[in-house]
Amino acid sequence: SGRIANRLGFYGTNCIVDAACASSLAATDLAVRELTLGKADVVISGGVQTVGSPLTHVCFSTTPAMSPSGISRPFDEKSDGMMVGEGLGIYILKRLSDAERDGNKIYAIIRGIGSSSDGRSKSIYAPEVEGQARALRRAYANAGYSPDTVELLEAHGTGTKAGDAAELKALVKVFQERGRRDHQWCAIGSVKSQIGHTGAAAGASSLVKTILALQHRVLPPTINVTEPTTTTDVPNSPFYINT
Repeated sequence: SGRIANRLGFYGTNCIVDAACASSLAATDLAVRELTLGKADVVISGGVQTVGSPLTHVCFSTTPAMSPSGISRPFDEKSDGMMVGEGLGIYILKRLSDAERDGNKIYAIIRGIGSSSDGRSKSIYAPEVEGQARALRRAYANAGYSPDTVELLEAHGTGTKAGDAAELKALVKVFQERGRRDHQWCAIGSVKSQIGHTGAAAGASSLVKTILALQHRVLPPTINVTEPTTTTDVPNSPFYINT
């Protein structure tokens, strides 16, 4: 980040954020704060993951997270883990009023960001439903609108049984809290079915996918889903897995 600031002549804060799989979105959170506080007028943010070496695969293979079949199947009944991917996602952020004033092409607007940690729990491989629900509630409160108006959701969706189940349960919990009782109004998917889990760039790749979906007015499908997961009652939830 220091070299980028040097080559491009930037004078604001430059830093690398390490929040594991959440790194790029944690960096985006910091970028939005810089803009909100008026400490910067333009911020380049995103994520980079370029460590798909044999050692990386060997290390992940010793955990229950890696897919022995070698196929990333987020939210599928036969999902058996994640695949490691590499990626780079970069975006330029400005305050909306400044972008409109400067005549910039605006691809999407970030209305709000929420984050959380699970606190004391079993394992970093066993995410807590309430921890994720807390982040979602904070995001929608910050954005100023209700989740029951959302019709497209890009999930973390790694393809691990525990991770996908916890994420779906948290989403169902938060999306149903406002009392909407009809079913399957929101398409859900994960770009990891196409490019694998890009680690520090995971959030950036998901955000870029969602921005492109808005730009092209398309609900992008998720591949490798032949039988939707039964760990959560998807047909009676707010979500359908868009294939």
